Amino acid sequence: MGDAFKVYLSALPHVCPHDARRMVLTADADGRCEVFTWDAVTRRTRQVTDRPEGTVHCAVDADAYVWWFEEDADGRGHWWFQPFDGGCRLPGLPGAPAGLPRGLAVTADGTVAAALAPRRGGTQLLWGLRGRVPREVLGIAGEGRLGGVTPEGDLVALAIVSDGGASVTVVDPTGHVVAELPEPGSPAGRFWCRGFSPRPGRSELLLVHELADGYRLATWTPHRGLVTHSWCGFDTEITATWYPDTEDVLVRQERHGRSLLHRVSLHSRTRRVVPTPPGTLLDAAPRTAGALHYLWTDTAHPPVPHATDGVALPTPGLLPRVPGRHTELWTPTPHGPVHTLLSLPQSARHRAADASAETDAGSGAVAPPAVFLVHGGPADHDRDAYDATVHSLVASGYAVARVNYRGSTGYGPRWRRALAAGVGHPQVDDLAAVRADLVRRGLADDRAMALWGVSWGAYLVLLALGTRPALWQAGVAVKPVADWVTAHRLTTPALRALDVRWFGGTPQQVPDRYARSSPLTFAPQVTAPLLVVGADKDVKCPPEQIRSYLDALSAAGVAHEQMWLDTGHDGYDGAAHVAVLRRSLIFLRAHLPAPAPRAPSRPPAQPGGPRPRC
Repeated sequence: MGDAFKVYLSALPHVCPHDARRMVLTADADGRCEVFTWDAVTRRTRQVTDRPEGTVHCAVDADAYVWWFEEDADGRGHWWFQPFDGGCRLPGLPGAPAGLPRGLAVTADGTVAAALAPRRGGTQLLWGLRGRVPREVLGIAGEGRLGGVTPEGDLVALAIVSDGGASVTVVDPTGHVVAELPEPGSPAGRFWCRGFSPRPGRSELLLVHELADGYRLATWTPHRGLVTHSWCGFDTEITATWYPDTEDVLVRQERHGRSLLHRVSLHSRTRRVVPTPPGTLLDAAPRTAGALHYLWTDTAHPPVPHATDGVALPTPGLLPRVPGRHTELWTPTPHGPVHTLLSLPQSARHRAADASAETDAGSGAVAPPAVFLVHGGPADHDRDAYDATVHSLVASGYAVARVNYRGSTGYGPRWRRALAAGVGHPQVDDLAAVRADLVRRGLADDRAMALWGVSWGAYLVLLALGTRPALWQAGVAVKPVADWVTAHRLTTPALRALDVRWFGGTPQQVPDRYARSSPLTFAPQVTAPLLVVGADKDVKCPPEQIRSYLDALSAAGVAHEQMWLDTGHDGYDGAAHVAVLRRSLIFLRAHLPAPAPRAPSRPPAQPGGPRPRC
């Protein structure tokens, strides 16, 4: 297979540490996500896995062994490996319990560190040699993820998220706890683990220190302990990684729906912006000699990999360009400006050159119907990035608004934590404010507004339709929280703990707060036709609580349709995604007519493999 194989990248390929031409990635295989190898010299690929449910987790080690995770319908399974050029597949950690994958690292001598979430709950940290029975060196009751291992394999970091905090535990191969970060007396805040330096002998762990007003880089070594580099601050969320051959760090910053790259020298206390095109970097990786690989996209263009060192990366061939005009809007509110990414169809003819200008109501401008795509999270944000749903809607004649409401990332810690006045209601207020702004500017039709969301975004769709019924003419809710009390009882322990933190107690302790934020409470007030999509195996937004909401709609005589998937919350193959997209577009065309589409009606495939917007 040559270099034009069908690949929609959501992350850069994994690169063999000792042979940079050998890479491993996931790509589309007949509507499923599967693991492939890529030889950058010959530009040839080999499909490694072929499973009915697809394969999404992979890696490659220094000896060019390809690793992948085979999981069952519940997401639990085991790691396997195989030589890069093919051959027998072998169990990576034979005898290890089945679990959810929480990270894998393999050192140059074949030492393996892996984190798994077993069926009974908690997290296990396993240690061993490739292909040998491992031993458990650490077990925690909470949610942990492998944070990195030193090149010598003598220290491993486990990142832990518990009750809203983020900390790191460092252990040695015997399970002895070497450090717990933050250390006593350290500055307040959360610490996000970004891995050990790849340079032998340094044992230096990179962290991101989240403070009340921003983010700082931090490091830890066994000799110096924890050091926060207060001179190197960022006002919005960052991630960071070591350069492979220097002491420098590459920082990727998410800011106002777009990405920035910074090269930081902790030794000389300097930083500079690394030039990249405006848009979103889905992934970025420093290479030797200062080279950079990154995966770039914007709303109008699907993801394309770039390499500054001339290395041939797998590319998708001819890609569609999203039709229409793509701009942005800042809506003033008493709580601060709300940022919206706005896509307007070709049929929307406006005198204004951009969304920041207002149109004249008497100018003959035609305002299109609008669909608000409501992102999930809430700790996430909509990006200036390609989205197949945006593509399909714009091509069908709809304006698309993607609102980064209060609680979204990319606008600093204070905006992300601005969730007062009841769970869900601040976000609904922000959606309503942007809707009014679009109408005032003549950019959308006041009589034709719809909401469409997945997961937490679907929850906001239901809450908005029930609490502001006069504003919306249709809604699509995919895998929503619809009944907070039932969802709390049946969801995962981690999400139950999150509920308690948000609401200030359990449904038994603060029932009024749960009722005030539950779409079930407002189901009789819904007036817009509604399409609800549920998943029979969903443990995050369980089907029982969706059915109780649908029963309430039926009892109130609310027009609605339902669609059920035989998947979990995150398990979503390409066929299921296209089926939901088609059904949703048909639903909207019936209840929110738009001008005739200027593009083929067949929706494009979802880039990034068979995973949904969430």
